[in-house]
Amino acid sequence: MAKKIVILNGSPRPRGNTALLCDAFADGAKNAGHDVRIFNLEKMKIGGCVGCMKGGKDFKSPCVIKDDMDQIYPAYEEADIVVLASPMYYWSISGQLKTAFDRLFAVAECYPDYANPAKNCVLIMAAEGDSPENWKPALDYYHSLVGFLKWTNLGEILAGGVLDAGAVASSPGIEAARKLGQSL
Repeated sequence: MAKKIVILNGSPRPRGNTALLCDAFADGAKNAGHDVRIFNLEKMKIGGCVGCMKGGKDFKSPCVIKDDMDQIYPAYEEADIVVLASPMYYWSISGQLKTAFDRLFAVAECYPDYANPAKNCVLIMAAEGDSPENWKPALDYYHSLVGFLKWTNLGEILAGGVLDAGAVASSPGIEAARKLGQSL
């Protein structure tokens, strides 16, 4: 059965390593018959959450801040799978991804007790380092987030040793991303 997949690409480089991994994942998922939508967050005007606790009144535009998140909200609401994609910045996700994800709290405000909609998720991350110690802080954050949201983690693509834009193209990460997309 075809799934709706939303990819939140938090990379600032349009043809960087994270973008290439997202494209490979999307190709695999599309070949498997899934509907994939990529949001390149760097190109969008998305302001930070102001913590007003006044969202949740309209599923199509739940936040009081009106900006490009209004493009993401309907796709997120319909999504079966949410892909969090980011280069590693100081052993965590990029500010672009964190800002957009924080704003998804307005969707939780639409539900009793701020219950987030149940989703499956995937992490795609590119980094210069490639040791277990390097990945640990980012994975701790991701696994904690998934646990608190009560989402199901469907997999992680961790492409290390890729600093220069495009370096991931010749790494095993590209095929791993394609295969994970295909397997869903």
